[in-house]
Amino acid sequence: MEIRTETWLPADWQHPTRVDLITGYHLRPIRESDVDLDMPAVMGSRDRLWSIYGAAWGWPPVGMTHEQDRVDLARHEAEIEAHESFNYALFDTDESALLGCVYVDPPEKAGADAEISWWVVDGLVGTEVEAALDELVPRWIATAWPLERPRFVGRDLTWAAWMALPDLPAPDRD
Repeated sequence: MEIRTETWLPADWQHPTRVDLITGYHLRPIRESDVDLDMPAVMGSRDRLWSIYGAAWGWPPVGMTHEQDRVDLARHEAEIEAHESFNYALFDTDESALLGCVYVDPPEKAGADAEISWWVVDGLVGTEVEAALDELVPRWIATAWPLERPRFVGRDLTWAAWMALPDLPAPDRD
């Protein structure tokens, strides 16, 4: 998957390092060291997450190992540091449980300047925490991010409709 990043975010822009929800939970950039919390969150909600992200991303795979998850989180951490894409984990107050994620990515498809999606663990579906996250994410993107046309995939349009959109051309590699 080629992602366009050359004009995605201003060079001097700093990404948020913590975002509080009204529930007392918070978002922060995910780290490789979060693997012991991420693994049970992802695999405990794997079937539902596959129904959301499987066709588009091939994630999460059925037999994902701890090491595969650790490598994936290390990649996310490096991409955040480089401002290539962002994965924010949803944590409880003392960060003893990872409860979901928010992805803020450069566009792969025409018509937007970012593609945003999010999820919560199965146990939080339909709760006030999920409702708070659903309310927070669009407002947070509008106020804290230098974006003009964010697309909320799975919200503004279905994943199937997103996959049917034309891909952006790959960046020139001179």
